[in-house]
Amino acid sequence: MEVLLLAVAMAMDAFTVCLVVASSGQTQGPGPAFRLSFHFGLFQFIMPVLGWLAGAEVERLIRNYDHWIAFALLAIVGLRMIKSALGREDDLQRSDPSRGWMLVILSVAVSIDALAVGFTLGLLGISVWYPAILIGIVTGGLALVGLRIGRGLGARLGKPFEVIGGLVLIGIGVRILLDHLIAL
Repeated sequence: MEVLLLAVAMAMDAFTVCLVVASSGQTQGPGPAFRLSFHFGLFQFIMPVLGWLAGAEVERLIRNYDHWIAFALLAIVGLRMIKSALGREDDLQRSDPSRGWMLVILSVAVSIDALAVGFTLGLLGISVWYPAILIGIVTGGLALVGLRIGRGLGARLGKPFEVIGGLVLIGIGVRILLDHLIAL
């Protein structure tokens, strides 16, 4: 039960990002939904394994700035969404967040804390494989749910919701940043 709760907690950022991305109308159809949910789940699986394997060395190297990385990545995506929503319709060159570097950026941003989870599991002498698999599956599933709900919200609320979505992504980045800075 504890591992399931951990998996749900780890998946909430991915759920929220999918909610926001889908509301923007940039991810239509099963292809983008599959790519986002698969990659978010994959990264949420890989990051704890990397943290567990790398141990103290990697965690020691990135602990002082991992929160800044997550904040910067989410702020960049959020600002792009806001700019896109506020731009004129003929000026918009929307990038598909389910492809290329945008997909990688979002995947890393929502899963960077999973690296610390893997490291912690290693310190506790707990095998990482079951938690990592469960975290990946739960994240993929909740990402699909976020995409489904987001599509409905975006269709009803349109561009104002895209601005709100960009602000939400920036807010998630700020929360990650503050969680780490206050914990120091």
